Amino acid sequence: MKQFEYQISLHSSATFKEVVYFCSEEGRCTMEEVPSDQIGKLENILNDYGKKGWELVQALFGKDGVMVFWKRAVGE
Repeated sequence: MKQFEYQISLHSSATFKEVVYFCSEEGRCTMEEVPSDQIGKLENILNDYGKKGWELVQALFGKDGVMVFWKRAVGE
């Protein structure tokens, strides 16, 4: 049976100060006018963790930043 370990990383809103994530009252969410350098910052985080064997599980965006959940297999 596969076993996994998990990690949670926090990335402050200062890192992503130009990412605009908007959710309407009806619950529809969109990304608006995201500059490519801001997308690059998120790609760098994903690639850095990926090179260490971590797989993205979920990312939660809030006014204070991003909380990212990772997992990777252990003891195979």
